[in-house]
Amino acid sequence: MRLVFCGTPQFAVPSLKHLVAQPDIEIAAVITQPDRPKGRGNEITFSPVKQTALDAKIPIHQPQKIRAPEFQPVLEALAPDAIVIIAYGQIIPARLLTIPKLGWINLHASLLPKYRGAAPINWAIVNGETISGLTTMRIDAGMDTGDMLLQQEIPIDANETAPELASKMSEAGGPLMLATLRGLAAGSLTGRAQNNAEATMAPILKKEDGRIDWSLSSQTIFNRMRGFAPWPGTTTTFRGQTCHVSGEPITGTTIPLGSHRPGELIVDQGDVTQNWLVVCGDATLLRLRTVQLEGRKQISASEFANGARLVSGDHFV
Repeated sequence: MRLVFCGTPQFAVPSLKHLVAQPDIEIAAVITQPDRPKGRGNEITFSPVKQTALDAKIPIHQPQKIRAPEFQPVLEALAPDAIVIIAYGQIIPARLLTIPKLGWINLHASLLPKYRGAAPINWAIVNGETISGLTTMRIDAGMDTGDMLLQQEIPIDANETAPELASKMSEAGGPLMLATLRGLAAGSLTGRAQNNAEATMAPILKKEDGRIDWSLSSQTIFNRMRGFAPWPGTTTTFRGQTCHVSGEPITGTTIPLGSHRPGELIVDQGDVTQNWLVVCGDATLLRLRTVQLEGRKQISASEFANGARLVSGDHFV
C-alpha cells in the first residue's frame, strides 16, 4: 500500500514509525508544517514528524498552505492509495479529499462523536471522563464529522495529566491505524456515520481557560489542573500577582468550612506537616502542592508559605 503521511507533533510520531516498519507499506512522502522559530533564541526547529521522516529518509513536503492551488499537482503526482493525517494542523480543502482512492484517514483522540475539535484529550480530562479513546475516520469537509472506521477505548487514570494520556494514546495509535488501512485495502472495513445528535466539542485551548474559579469543587479544579497541563496551566491571583498553582483534592477533613470563603488559604492543623489548604466550592478542600509566581520559578507550597509569610485567612482570587 502506497501512503502519504501528514502530521506534525510528537503525537503523530509513533504512528509514522509503526507504518514505516511494515513490509507491505510504502510511505511515498511526509507532509508536515513549515519549520518554526522556537524558544527564547527563536531558533528554527524541525517538527517531530519531520525529524522522524529525515531519519527514515522519506521525502518531505512543507507547504505554507496545503490548500494552495500549486500543491494539488504535487499530491496527485504522489498517487497515494491513502493519506494518513494525524494532528497536521491545517484544514484540508474538499477538492483534495478525492485524490487518494481510500481517502484521507485520520486518527482522532476521542471516541467520536464526543469531543470533536482541536483539544479532545484536554477537555475529556477537564470534564472528569474516566474513559476516552481513539477513532480512525475518513475525513470530510466538516470538523471531525467524517465516517468512523475503528475505535479503541482507553481508560483515563484518576491522576493522569493531558501529556500522560496523550503519550498513552499516541502509542496505541499506530496499530489501530494499521488495522484500519489493511481493512480498507481488503474491503473488509466500511465506515459508519456519526450520530450528530451525540456530538460534543473540544475547542482549541485559550489562556483564559486556565483561570481558576475557586467556587468550583476541589475535584473539578483538580481535573482542570490535569487537563490544562502544561498549557495554559491553572492560574489565580495572590496579592495582585498572577501565579500558577497545582494541588490535589482531599477528603475526610474535619475542618468546618462554613465560615470560610472559596479561595481562602488555611492550615491543616490536624496534619503534622502543616499542609496549606485552599477552600473550594461545595465545602471541599484542595491541598496546595506548588506555586509559581509570574516570572519566578516553581516552588513548593511550604516554600511559598514561608516566603509570603502566609497566615490563615490569606486568599487566592
